[in-house]
Order: sequence, then C-alpha cells, then structure tokens
Amino acid sequence: MSEVIERIEQTREALMAALASRDWDAVGELDLECRVCVEDVLAEASSNEAAVRGSLEQLLGVYRQLIEVASGERQSIVDEMSQIRQAENAAKVYHLFS
Repeated sequence: MSEVIERIEQTREALMAALASRDWDAVGELDLECRVCVEDVLAEASSNEAAVRGSLEQLLGVYRQLIEVASGERQSIVDEMSQIRQAENAAKVYHLFS
C-alpha cells in the first residue's frame, strides 16, 4: 500500500474513533487532515487508481456516518432547546397566576 493511501486509511480510522466518542474537536482537526490526504491521493490516483478509489469510498462512508450522527446531535439540541423554552413559558404563566 502506498504511503498516501496508508495515511488516508489511518486518518479514516482516527475519524471513525473520534466520531464514536463524539469528540467534535478531533473530528474538526481530522477533517482538515482528510482534505490534505485527499489532495495527495488525487495526485497519486493515476498510478494506483483501484486502491485510491477503494480508499476514498471507505472515507466517503465515514463522512456519511459523520453527517448522520451530527444531524442527529443537532436535532437533539433543537429538541432540548424547544423543551427549555416551553418550560420557561410554563413558568411565566405559573407566576402570573400565583
């Protein structure tokens, strides 16, 4: 396996670990590293096309998972904020009648 493909595999595995632990700071840093890796992989793509394609497809799968999890987390925060607003409004109404 070429050095570039090995780097992208290591970065992909680290990204999966950060996603599993919901370490969003690490996800952000690894995302930047993935961008650099992809640029390097594309430069090598002509000499090892099949391996490059497989590596990038696996990385794409991780990004799909990342988007799904991040969207779920965002929706959880929206739901929680909605519940907090409802509780605040209920408290205001309670204080009006007490």
